[in-house]
Amino acid sequence: MKIDFSKYSSVKIGGVFEVEELSDICEFDGVMIGGANNILISPNPPKMGILSPKFDYIKLENGVLKIGAKTSSAKIYKFTKDNNLGGFEFIKKIPGTLGGLISMNAGVKEYEIGASLKSVSTSKGIKHRNECGFGYRHSNIDGVIFEASFDIRGEFDNELSAYLNQKRSNQPKGASFGSCFANPSGDHAGRLIEAAGLKGFRIGGCGFSEIHANFLINYGGGSFEDALNLINLAKERVYELFGIRLRCEVVIL
Repeated sequence: MKIDFSKYSSVKIGGVFEVEELSDICEFDGVMIGGANNILISPNPPKMGILSPKFDYIKLENGVLKIGAKTSSAKIYKFTKDNNLGGFEFIKKIPGTLGGLISMNAGVKEYEIGASLKSVSTSKGIKHRNECGFGYRHSNIDGVIFEASFDIRGEFDNELSAYLNQKRSNQPKGASFGSCFANPSGDHAGRLIEAAGLKGFRIGGCGFSEIHANFLINYGGGSFEDALNLINLAKERVYELFGIRLRCEVVIL
């Protein structure tokens, strides 16, 4: 299937490329793109794959929640809220599909997707939580993720959901990756980028938001080169000024 990444990706950058659709559990020797929410596509990307709608489902079986890796965060949030299931209150405003959320151990503050994970089904077999190497916005899961099973953690907490939703209310609108860089230990990437004089700074059609410096926004017509140059500039400036190496959350293909 062909995908126009200038429309499909969250940052609205990229051309039209052939993407292989996986409809069965199998090995894949390319890069899975999921919802393309934190991916920057170059004019010459590697082989790419995407899961078929077959892997978009949620099932509750004997107190275990089984979710297909193509299922969106919004669908998971709605299902758990409607069914009064705790443990997913934090994902309301985190865009993406489950496979990508697990790969980067997505979360808000101390609440992360890996916390209630029981096991994950991949092209390499079943991996239990303690084999996934979860860390801050990181996992060491290899192979393609097809399904995950989660333990239910009590009832849905509406107060917690509202609190975490408010914590993300300062996020700027527009075409972006979400957070561009992971927060260094004891600091915030947005503060460092702002202190380096790059808040609101633009190259071509892209720039670091004037609302939150850790958001790289495509204001219209932004290119791969514009975004990549901004990412590299932030890394260089922050390292020169503070000796801190920013870790990019964006997957650059």
